Amino acid sequence: MAVRRVMMSTDAVGGVWTFALELAEGLGRHGIEVLLAVLGPAPDGGRLRAATRIPGLQIAHRDYPLEWMREANDENQDAAGRWLLDLAHGFGPDVIHLNHFCHGALEWPAPCVVVAHSCVATWYEYVRRTPPGPEWDDYRRRVATGLAGATLVVAPTQSMLDDLQRIYGGLGKTSVVYNGRRPEAFPAARKQPFALCAARAWDEAKNVAALDAAAPHVRWPIRVAGDVRHPEGGNARFEHVELLGALGESRMANQFAHAAIYVLPARYEPFGLSVLEAAFAGCALVLGNIPSLRELWHDTAYYVPPDDPEAIAHAINTLASDRRALHARGARARRHASRYTSERMLARWRYTYRQLAKQEQKPCTS
Repeated sequence: MAVRRVMMSTDAVGGVWTFALELAEGLGRHGIEVLLAVLGPAPDGGRLRAATRIPGLQIAHRDYPLEWMREANDENQDAAGRWLLDLAHGFGPDVIHLNHFCHGALEWPAPCVVVAHSCVATWYEYVRRTPPGPEWDDYRRRVATGLAGATLVVAPTQSMLDDLQRIYGGLGKTSVVYNGRRPEAFPAARKQPFALCAARAWDEAKNVAALDAAAPHVRWPIRVAGDVRHPEGGNARFEHVELLGALGESRMANQFAHAAIYVLPARYEPFGLSVLEAAFAGCALVLGNIPSLRELWHDTAYYVPPDDPEAIAHAINTLASDRRALHARGARARRHASRYTSERMLARWRYTYRQLAKQEQKPCTS
């Protein structure tokens, strides 16, 4: 069955937005109409301009709390679900693609795929080394219901999918679809003596605090690009890294192009688009030693214990003192990154949609 229309949920807080636009643009080139349903805070000017540059992309937005936010509850999540259902009935999609969990079990007029970019329960296990407390019970219930009700559950790594199965159980059909980016958007240039990190600096999972602790012992400056303000309020503070703030794609690509080393000592990172962008630009990679990043980058990266500033500093200094090894690591990362192009991602998603569209559709209810 040909797929002509896809309704996709997203948010504008993190990498899900980048993923959604990358996929929507590719789908549009193949004549597939996309309606992007944006939940949570409205996209800022730069994100909105990026979306409006995609021919034919339709965008709808409602500021319902994202399912992981403190103010999320059954009432506002049910209201968000009704809004999404109204959009679906008006748009007439062949496939519903949810980049969040809790609405996977609604009576959609088309097969529904839920994509697990990250979740609070897995975040807690990797970052806090403990399950989330009882204050997250309603969230976990909504997530479990959404996962169990979806036609298909997709994760960007096998590691993430295994974690979901272990924590929530009850998953039906599942698949892994690796994320992708356009290599030509992240060209390499003459490398300069600095290390770069691109991350939501407020997110403990990205572990910028460990970079800040390592920075006084590193030969080269460490630059950090990304938001320091948490979407629920408050700013992350650091003393030793150079904060660049949130950068647009072209300015970010320029940083990747000139950075000799990309460092992300992540405690939790189900995929990591910034690592891929850095690899396309030929940066040597220093990454947190966690299962998902090992799965994706194999022997191309220098792995460090995420919470060991001394090990992080040693890894950066080792590469900085050996230009030959630095160049070899960057070249290896760039070759490996060819596995994760947007064209490969698009081909896999188009196949997934076609398979979904063959499924028996749920009855349409108002």
